[in-house]
Amino acid sequence: MRTLFAAALIACSSVAFTGRNRMLLYSDSEITSLSNESYNELMSTTKVSDNKAQAAMIQEVGERLTGALTKYLASKGEQSLLDDITWSFKLVQDDQVNAFCMPGGQVVFYEGIMPLCDTPDLVAVVMGHEIAHALARHGNERMSQQALTSIVGSVTGQVVEQKTSQNGRILFEAAFAVGSEYGYLLPYSRKHESEADEIGLYIMAIAGYDIEQAPVLWKRMSENESQYVPEFMSTHPSHANRIKNLQKHMDEARKIAAEIQ
Repeated sequence: MRTLFAAALIACSSVAFTGRNRMLLYSDSEITSLSNESYNELMSTTKVSDNKAQAAMIQEVGERLTGALTKYLASKGEQSLLDDITWSFKLVQDDQVNAFCMPGGQVVFYEGIMPLCDTPDLVAVVMGHEIAHALARHGNERMSQQALTSIVGSVTGQVVEQKTSQNGRILFEAAFAVGSEYGYLLPYSRKHESEADEIGLYIMAIAGYDIEQAPVLWKRMSENESQYVPEFMSTHPSHANRIKNLQKHMDEARKIAAEIQ
């Protein structure tokens, strides 16, 4: 246990743009290796889209965003934040309204999301958000949180087991599972999503895209939503909260963009 907390202290760092303190228990190389393996496995069973126009738009927006981000970080002496990240951009045949970015930098858009982001600016909203997840090392942080939760639960469970009846242990295990999910892991997922929205907005601004389109996209998303999930039970913030969060950071995004003009 002491070794774990020592490692946690050593692994403390901050997120680019937001400065939020976070703890990473895994190296970038470990995460990238897992990321590449998962991506290759996924793409081996996934069909790349035949829509050349949409695929070209995704490629163009991705290259423009990552190129601008690389140049900006280099100007701040922080280009090492992109070490172990190799960007790629794919559109795949799938009706899901979804997109994701692997920690290694592999961005995948599903065809199902394209009707909602049918312009380069709207693609940039989604793309910036996904790139931000990789830049902020959210995948590493999420795995680190789960590792800590598992260890704390195991240690605490051993103490409870020594002092309670079998029924008491069962109740504890159920309570710990629910409490860690809704009280710790899910809120952190929502924090990651909100942070990716914020950083994505800054990346859009640096690359010269219209940041006013970010709230527009999430309004479209809310109108397309067919099933409501209470925010406390979701890994994502509500659409209304996302829009409010984006609007709060508009001035800062304009300020960052002005720095490079």
